[in-house]
Amino acid sequence: MSAFSEDILAAIPMPLLLVGPDERIRAMNPAAVRLFSGSATGRHVVTVLRQPALLQVVERALRSGETGDGRYVDKNLAREATYKVRAAPVQDSDGNCVLLSFEDITDLEQAGEMRRDFVANVSHELKTPLTALLGFIETLRGAARNDPEVRERFLSIMEREAQRMNRLVSDLLSLSRVESAERQQPTDPVNIKALVDSTILSLESVASAENVRLITQRLDNGTEDLIVRGDRDQLQQVLTNLIENGIKYGRNGGTVQVLLSYSARELAFRGPGVQIKVVDDGAGFDPIHIPRLTERFYRVDNHRSREMGGTGLGLAIAKHIVNRHRGRFRIETEPGKGASFTVLLPALS
Repeated sequence: MSAFSEDILAAIPMPLLLVGPDERIRAMNPAAVRLFSGSATGRHVVTVLRQPALLQVVERALRSGETGDGRYVDKNLAREATYKVRAAPVQDSDGNCVLLSFEDITDLEQAGEMRRDFVANVSHELKTPLTALLGFIETLRGAARNDPEVRERFLSIMEREAQRMNRLVSDLLSLSRVESAERQQPTDPVNIKALVDSTILSLESVASAENVRLITQRLDNGTEDLIVRGDRDQLQQVLTNLIENGIKYGRNGGTVQVLLSYSARELAFRGPGVQIKVVDDGAGFDPIHIPRLTERFYRVDNHRSREMGGTGLGLAIAKHIVNRHRGRFRIETEPGKGASFTVLLPALS
């Protein structure tokens, strides 16, 4: 291979392997050397790729001059990476060679898997209440047709299941709207203290029903207004979700605290920031769940969450809203010592 050809290979960012007619590797560019953890020039292609389906594509390209596609899975990294491999015949002075190009499609594969999981989760979440509704309708048309007591009990359960589906659809639509607007940073000034007061006022009846006391406290003893650039409705959605979670999963007869503070130099933003921390005194949960807690439909306790009307989407929506506001979302917990959910937002200086 000429120096010019080697320079061309080296300039291309995706990994490239040139396989000669003897099935040995003639050349590798720097990206391929990194992918295979060292140079494999001169080695037989079988000892490098070691994946039968891909080797068949290479052999077919060498023997028949047919361009083909295959997949290469790299399991030597902390996370498994998937590559789409194009085997294209090229002419060399010694005969037919094959140029292998490796396109990293790991993110596409993960996105596809996320879509499949999402569809499966939505189907499962809707199927359970739908199955219950269909069963009750069939019973009401049959054995319970003339039994007012049973009919009333079944209608109450059907109403609850229908409300659960309605909440799920509403949360799905909300999540879709938030995701579509996530790249558009809000610009309207929002007074966080006023927003917290308004949210707590709207949730007083919910807290009273659970015998929970809601407390707001300013930690920094400051007097300046806590103003951020934001979408008032979306930020209220985050606060409502977090405070409602504190009420649901906190201790009966306990407290849910909303702690506010201002920092003139918040490290996360290299500038002023506002912190909102919602703390409950409930049972808490194992911190092992924290990395996945903002995933769609992920629940620490599936049965308890459904019983309380949770859709498994609230924290995912909250995280997307905080991301849209260029903020940070943190979760801390310890079994038996409650949980705290912290939202950090850039403040207007």
